[in-house]
Amino acid sequence: MRSAIVGALLGATLAIPATAQEMGDVAAGESEFRKCRACHMIQDDAGTDIVRGGATGPNLWNIVGSGIAAEEGFRYGDGLIASAEANPDMVWTPEELVAYVTDPTAWVKEKSGDDSARSKMTFKLNRNQEDLVAYLVSVSPDAPAE
Repeated sequence: MRSAIVGALLGATLAIPATAQEMGDVAAGESEFRKCRACHMIQDDAGTDIVRGGATGPNLWNIVGSGIAAEEGFRYGDGLIASAEANPDMVWTPEELVAYVTDPTAWVKEKSGDDSARSKMTFKLNRNQEDLVAYLVSVSPDAPAE
């Protein structure tokens, strides 16, 4: 009986989806975001700046769970638009964000199905991707529970 309970608890624990903290270190990700703020800001729906940054890239508030290329009024590149059109129900999950920030153009090629597709984001994050994404999860209050 005891082993069955332990087994059930272990199985339930393994089935729990990754939270921001389990994915990476939120504080380290916030520090890592310094590389991103040259192009991206994080501004909540009320217009409060969480992180002041550039407007070259879209606002990353509530990015986790949002649709690909979904920010109203932002001019996305053709590659990301093609990726969104090829995957209309896809949303930014932590896993997709890790893949995207690791190599944006490779991600766009894969998701769009077009080997000539390019991402406007040329920066590749070579390490600490999970930390960065954990931070993005922390500034995505409407993100669905996985």
